[in-house]
Amino acid sequence: MRTDLYVGGAFAPAASGRRFPVVNPATEELLADVAEGEAADVGRAVDAARACFESDGWRKLAPRDRGARLARAADLLEQRADEFARLETQQNGKPLFESKIDVAMTVETLRYYAGWADKITGATLPVSGDFFTYTLKEPVGVVGAIVPWNFPLNLASWKLAPALATGCTVVLKPAEETPLTALLFAEVLEAAGFPPGAVNVVAGFGPTAGAALVQHPGVDKIAFTGSTEVGRLIQRGAADTLKRVTLELGGKSPNIVFADADVAAAVKGAQTAIFYGKGEVCAAGSRLLVERSVHGRVVEELAVRAKKLVPGDPFEKATRLGAVVSKRQQETVLGYIAKGKAEGATLVAGGSAATVNGKGYFVQATVFDGVTPEMTIAREEIFGPVLAVLPFDTVEEAAVLANQSMYGLAAGIWTKDLQKAHRVARAVRAGTVWVNTYNTYDSAAPFGGYKASGFGRDLGREALDGYLETKTVWIAL
Repeated sequence: MRTDLYVGGAFAPAASGRRFPVVNPATEELLADVAEGEAADVGRAVDAARACFESDGWRKLAPRDRGARLARAADLLEQRADEFARLETQQNGKPLFESKIDVAMTVETLRYYAGWADKITGATLPVSGDFFTYTLKEPVGVVGAIVPWNFPLNLASWKLAPALATGCTVVLKPAEETPLTALLFAEVLEAAGFPPGAVNVVAGFGPTAGAALVQHPGVDKIAFTGSTEVGRLIQRGAADTLKRVTLELGGKSPNIVFADADVAAAVKGAQTAIFYGKGEVCAAGSRLLVERSVHGRVVEELAVRAKKLVPGDPFEKATRLGAVVSKRQQETVLGYIAKGKAEGATLVAGGSAATVNGKGYFVQATVFDGVTPEMTIAREEIFGPVLAVLPFDTVEEAAVLANQSMYGLAAGIWTKDLQKAHRVARAVRAGTVWVNTYNTYDSAAPFGGYKASGFGRDLGREALDGYLETKTVWIAL
């Protein structure tokens, strides 16, 4: 386990000497005291990233060699997959089987962008006159990557892999709740051959380390995943230095079940959509919109499933619902449950805190029926295992309800009618639309939001654009 900052190719304490605790949310036990990075540490990290970016050793490194290092990092991480998965579960509280999926997806992301490193090209342009005109794609520079606590390692790779593939250097600020896998991953990147300063990891808090990274004039771009509230702060903070910003923010994603769907599959999909990852998923299907003729059946079957989804020890093989990430997050989720009850929604499953062996920040799998669009639990992102069910009568009403949100990150559609699926997929304003599935991801498929869910894309070819500048060159003939 690594607990110091990683700056310029070396692990070292914070300049202040301060440290902060990282707690296992399933047991409430102290996992580690981690170095608390602040503005001075961010400054050193940015300087190291800038020095690396401008060095011949990095700038003249062939793109294929950058790709080879990413591929090597994937291999090394795969060899240590069990170690990383266990550490992810310890710091986040998610079931071990989920952490293993996260690590495998991280390996896939590294390999995917390793393949892109030597395939980034410009174009020749058919301009008027006697000129040879072409474009170059060049790295944007030093990237500040700020990632959340729900998928700590995997979401870090969504920023690091395309940034490194394009030739950028990075200062990574992991969430204060879950910095341990990011710090350990620095070992992997170093062993894979990335030079000092190519990647730096500064653990710390948002108002200090995060804000310093956003405001630092030596940072060319901020890549952020997190809440919409913090995304707004980042955009404001980056304005003075005119940084490029990409934001993957919150969601209140609609999951639409039509009467002609395979209802059993839809119910199972709805369970996965909201309870996978304890509901701490930005794209969670937290609003279940159900056609009225099957509404009763769907709610009844979901309630049965939710009651069987008992919180458990994340390291037990049978556990499918772990601990939420912190005491503070548990209190937030329980506060939303209380609001749901107070505003007149009908609680059909869950609704309470839980413990395992008398410890931990667990919340029962919770389902509310009788929800109306104006209720708080239908409007605000809860980021916990809480589902709001709303009925509808027509396709048009379903589309209106789906879009009745400031968010637009993802949506689900369940129907056997392919024409209807295409029509509703076009009508819903969301960055990802799943049909007869939910929470399906691949490194080749871009992911990001509409509206208050942010802008820019992670994953896929599209993610590379956020780390590249386009230079146009004119040559008179």
